[in-house]
Amino acid sequence: MAIYWRPGCTFCAVLTNSVRRYADRAAWVNIWKDPEAAAFVRSVNGGNETVPTVVIDGVAHTNPAPLTVRKALRALV
Repeated sequence: MAIYWRPGCTFCAVLTNSVRRYADRAAWVNIWKDPEAAAFVRSVNGGNETVPTVVIDGVAHTNPAPLTVRKALRALV
C-alpha cells in the first residue's frame, strides 16, 4: 500500500494520526520530494495534486476515510 502525502496537508495529518499504529505497513511518499509520485497523483486526480491519495489493492483512493485505510493496513501482515 502506498500513501501519497505532502507537508502541511491537514487531511494528511488526520490520516497519519488515525493510522499511526499501522503506519509502518505502508510506503509513505511525499509528493513534494518525488516528482514521479506527484505525477502519479495528478494522473489519478484529474490533474490535481490532491492528497492524501492512497493506493489500496492497486486502486487509488482520493482522501479516503481514515477507517478505510486503517482496515486495509490491519489486513496487511
